[in-house]
Amino acid sequence: MTETKTRTGGLRAVTRDIVRQQLSDVAIDLFAEHGFECVTVEQVAAAAGVSTRSVHRYFPAKEDMVVGTLAANGELVRAALEARPTDEPVMESLRAAYAAMLASRPQTERDKVAIRLLSSTPSLRARNVEKHLAWAELLTPIVTERLTGADVPVRARVSVQISLSALNVAMTAWVEDHETRTLREMLDVAFHDLTPN
Repeated sequence: MTETKTRTGGLRAVTRDIVRQQLSDVAIDLFAEHGFECVTVEQVAAAAGVSTRSVHRYFPAKEDMVVGTLAANGELVRAALEARPTDEPVMESLRAAYAAMLASRPQTERDKVAIRLLSSTPSLRARNVEKHLAWAELLTPIVTERLTGADVPVRARVSVQISLSALNVAMTAWVEDHETRTLREMLDVAFHDLTPN
């Protein structure tokens, strides 16, 4: 009985994730074509063939259709950071944790569109900052445990914020029209002067 419930719960979670991703894909395509501010939740629902209520069940705010799936990666980054050797330099561990997140699924042209939307839309930029603050809350305690010496709490917060800024710069550089390197390669570029050679 328990095994059946667990299996059912697991399948429900997978189904939820698939529906969420499909709704997000439809929304991002519409936002890219018409502009974020010009597309309503009702239009997203109609294009996806579901009710507006269903969309709101998965995405409480319109901004979450772009940022929501990215925000969920925070737990993945946290787990990857915890798995790194405790004697490794902190910034190298953070870079590797972000690299593990990127390796968890291939980046697509739609990801580029989403990042461009994040960069060009004020409400999405604000929501992205909230996501970074949430990630910082997850990562800072782990970094704090690994540092020694004076002022560890402050230094840990600075290290995490610097790493998040480097990730953000890597993402915005990756979507530039002339850029041919992968997001993973751009991550290494962004961290180049932050990690030991």
